[in-house]
Amino acid sequence: MPLFFVFLMTLFLAGCAALPVPAPPACPPCPGVEPPRPAVKALQPAEWNELAGWDGDDHARAFELFRASCSTLAKRPLWQASCESAQKVGAGGTANGGARAWFEGQFRPWALTNPDESRAGLVTGYYEPVVRGSRNNKSPYRTPVFGPPADLIVVDLADLYPDLKNLRLRGRIEGRKLVPYLDRAQWTAQEAQRAGDALLWLDDPLDFFFLQIQGSGQVVLDDGSRVRIGYADQNGHPYRSIGKWLIDQGELQAHEASMQGIKAWAEAHPQRLQELLNANPSLVFFRELPATGSGPPGALGVPLTPERSIAVDPRHVPLGAPVWLATTYPNSERGLSRLMLAQDTGGAIRGPARADFYWGSGVEAGNQAGKMKQRGALWVLLPRGHQP
Repeated sequence: MPLFFVFLMTLFLAGCAALPVPAPPACPPCPGVEPPRPAVKALQPAEWNELAGWDGDDHARAFELFRASCSTLAKRPLWQASCESAQKVGAGGTANGGARAWFEGQFRPWALTNPDESRAGLVTGYYEPVVRGSRNNKSPYRTPVFGPPADLIVVDLADLYPDLKNLRLRGRIEGRKLVPYLDRAQWTAQEAQRAGDALLWLDDPLDFFFLQIQGSGQVVLDDGSRVRIGYADQNGHPYRSIGKWLIDQGELQAHEASMQGIKAWAEAHPQRLQELLNANPSLVFFRELPATGSGPPGALGVPLTPERSIAVDPRHVPLGAPVWLATTYPNSERGLSRLMLAQDTGGAIRGPARADFYWGSGVEAGNQAGKMKQRGALWVLLPRGHQP
């Protein structure tokens, strides 16, 4: 081909490449295929009359608890004005319906809504176990309680990527790499060589396992004194339900996989106890606290109040927020509606319409918490003028 002709073709193709390419004509939607819907916001505006049972609650009790939590909340811009108002009202200044009027004047309700636009959520329960222990490794106290180990590395991802707020990476250094931290089975294999770092020793490994799920507990020591142990950190592995593991193994039916049912299975199969525990790779580390106050400190840093505190997903509900909860008592159709305070979080509490109801300390609270798996709806109260 003559070089001149090649030169002309090159110019022609270069010119065509520079020409704007018309967009293809819009075509109608394909039959039977719906266009994608815009994402549904987790918080939808609501009215007070949507809050079932709102008029019948003890709002004065909720007000006093909110006011007390202002020792922490007042430092957060979202709550400053509400806390200033609560302090001006003062203790006892909200009787005879005044507390309800105060909440309605300060806040606006927002319905917690699922991505599919439904508002039905899941409400579970948790409590503070009371277990037996010692400061010494002696029979029957052979189950160690550890604080965060020195080789656990925690990276707050929000420091690197602000969009990843509330997410942390946990691992350990191996050579020059950050690798996943030890899972439960790997940690258990090392407990003997780490024994000198144990905070306390307990008498029942399964009781301690359930205490880890709750996140805190009281320990009655062999000298008669009590201490509280509270969540300090976690090994970074996801929580796996040992109840579901037993169901999948064909060991229990779904209706038997309560805390009580799992304990009964473990008593009947002591040789498989560690296998059962290892089915949950997640491991919790603790710190020692005084056994004082109405309950253990939650994620907000204030003591939890039985039957008034809930754990929430902080991606959708700001910690400290009043939350109207409409659900039922465990294994019952009897209504349970009241104004709660979002004072805690939990590894299994994920999604907008999701809450964990704090029942208190001890055996009866544990019985209620172990049975609670109810449908419910939630409305978060946010200061007027705030746009989530």
